[in-house]
Amino acid sequence: MPPTADEIDVWISVLLAHGHLHRAEPGPEGVWTVWRTPSSTPRTLHHPVLVLDYIAEVLREVRVDAGDGAR
Repeated sequence: MPPTADEIDVWISVLLAHGHLHRAEPGPEGVWTVWRTPSSTPRTLHHPVLVLDYIAEVLREVRVDAGDGAR
């Protein structure tokens, strides 16, 4: 089951609030364009599942950066 729009909105908001994303813009039909840093190339994610995969990627990087790379 793909994530809901509300679930995606919450995750994007959390990543923005904690400084893990610089900017995120919603588009039509579950499309999001996201920037990790002010100078990064934007990534356009064309489906809610792709947005959720991107969020998981960011969270993995955050864990590694925090020294929690072990599973």
